[in-house]
Amino acid sequence: MTQVPLEGFPERVRIVDVGPRDGLQAWPEPVPTDVKIEMINGLIAAGVPQLEVTSFVAPRAVPNMADAAEVMAAIDRSRGAELTALVPNARGAARAIQSGVDAMVVFLSASQSHNQANVNCTREVSLAAAAEIAKMGQDAGVPVYGAIATAFGCPFEGDVPVEDIVLVAKAYADSGITKITLGDTTGMATPRLVQERCRRLASDVPDADVALHFHNTRGVGLACAYAGLQEGITRFEASVAGIGGCPFAPGATGNICSEDLVYMLEESGIHTGIDLDALIAVAQRTEAALGQKLPGQVMKAGPRLRKYGRDEVRSSSGSRA
Repeated sequence: MTQVPLEGFPERVRIVDVGPRDGLQAWPEPVPTDVKIEMINGLIAAGVPQLEVTSFVAPRAVPNMADAAEVMAAIDRSRGAELTALVPNARGAARAIQSGVDAMVVFLSASQSHNQANVNCTREVSLAAAAEIAKMGQDAGVPVYGAIATAFGCPFEGDVPVEDIVLVAKAYADSGITKITLGDTTGMATPRLVQERCRRLASDVPDADVALHFHNTRGVGLACAYAGLQEGITRFEASVAGIGGCPFAPGATGNICSEDLVYMLEESGIHTGIDLDALIAVAQRTEAALGQKLPGQVMKAGPRLRKYGRDEVRSSSGSRA
């Protein structure tokens, strides 16, 4: 039976799975190329409409993204999913365009200190690079999206003023970049901050098409997504099985989990177009391939109406409470 969305919520949401890039880039062990390709093709087959599949960065800087072109060449593109890649500079953008990406993602931190630690340059230098990449994208007919890291707080500076978020978003818009993601890079977002930043961007940068990217470091990732829904946001980034994290956030866990987010949305009557059972299967295969327990919850418990035999229940629980 089709459910009606919760009052005031959108009828449809677009999920962007960033697991192949954000989830794997900082993985402590080398991830084989075939594991990445299987993950990406599985996500596409499950109906994920958009994926951030890789990053065209220097291999010495991010060894797990050294096979970016090889991954792009092997993806099953017959289902029409949008494939994006992170690009840090003009050299990376040229490689991404040559590899046939559907869109490029530029990024910088709202926090000056985090930007310096992350990409070794000032925010202003990063904005100039983003403008150059935007021009390259326009010339090649490849859309460019913009991500704002540390949009909800910085591990070095603490609170990041909302005015800094607006400044970066306006600079992006001036370069022709209107699809803008607010990134909770270090898991410092709260529902109140989500409301504040979404409303300020809607007011001060009305052309911005805002997406939200949360980490679950303090356990409120889905609560923040819920707050975003209340503000009319219809694009969310998440990571299969909840993999991911930031090297500059002590104790950070991964991104919010794609299956957990899809489950919450579908149970709220919000359509994603994603087959939850198929997505769970991808998460479980990913966990097996990486050889570590991953944070996703729905991949362990299954959907709400999953049925069990009595023997299954007895074998999995020692409690009669």
